[in-house]
Amino acid sequence: MTQPSEGPAATGVPTCYRHPDRETWIRCQRCEKPICPDCMRDAAVGFHCPDCLKEANKGSRQHQALYGGERSADPRLTTFVLIGINAVIWLAITATGGSASQLTRLLALIPQGACGSRSAPGGVYPGVIDPQLCELVNGGDGEWHAGFADGAWWQPLTSMFTHVDVWHIALNMMALFILGPALERIVGRVRFLMVYLVGGLGGSVLVLFLSGATSATLGASGAIYAVLGALLVTFRKARLDTQFLMQNLLLGVVITVVGWRYISWQGHLGGLLAGAAVAAIVAYAPKSHRSLLQWVGVGALTVVLLGLAVIRAAALT
Repeated sequence: MTQPSEGPAATGVPTCYRHPDRETWIRCQRCEKPICPDCMRDAAVGFHCPDCLKEANKGSRQHQALYGGERSADPRLTTFVLIGINAVIWLAITATGGSASQLTRLLALIPQGACGSRSAPGGVYPGVIDPQLCELVNGGDGEWHAGFADGAWWQPLTSMFTHVDVWHIALNMMALFILGPALERIVGRVRFLMVYLVGGLGGSVLVLFLSGATSATLGASGAIYAVLGALLVTFRKARLDTQFLMQNLLLGVVITVVGWRYISWQGHLGGLLAGAAVAAIVAYAPKSHRSLLQWVGVGALTVVLLGLAVIRAAALT
């Protein structure tokens, strides 16, 4: 004796729209298509079919970052791009002479132009502040290195992508690799870039005010401290554990204090404060018109930083 094989559902009995061989009397609450138990998706009221659930999720909060904007599909991507830009510039500088490279002098942040020495790269002729006189110093050994105050307006931005020593770029990129994706996962790609660039600009502005007028400052540390400051603000806002972040901040302070002769504490502090300020604008903006308030707030902060840079340049000249 054999058992009858399972065949199509009886005529007139509804079947699942995805599994025509399964009888069902349950329908999707949105589109009313018949759905079997395997296709049922719990909803606030009744059940939804997979198609309706997918459509609903397109506009749901799960596609939004915690403080507005779009959640990144891969939170590591922006960090990888930033690391790539830093690496390419470092390779170009290394290939053209390292600290003696024209790229280093072009991209590093120098508050005020200085008269350098052709025969002794890295050396300067103190007191010579005129580009034309510099060319005549010591039988033509002088070479003018333009600074921010005398026309190199790009340096506050380019300096945060510039490295000479391999240990410098290695440490900075390792820190960015650890901290960058964590912040982008919270605030999304656009707001992460806001923190990185505006925070890095804040570090450069403090360098302009508190560093030596002819000293050269370079490296991504200011922008990375901005990311750390932003993480502290967003973690506190979300009431998350900040112990790991505080440990990293303490380690950074120790390294900065120990190596103060070679490390720009001005860039670190300025980046930390500016990054925290950007994150505060992003995290504490009211939900109504949140994106508009965030853009206006960060834009206003950027204008203030640029205004301070212009004021410092006028003072130096």
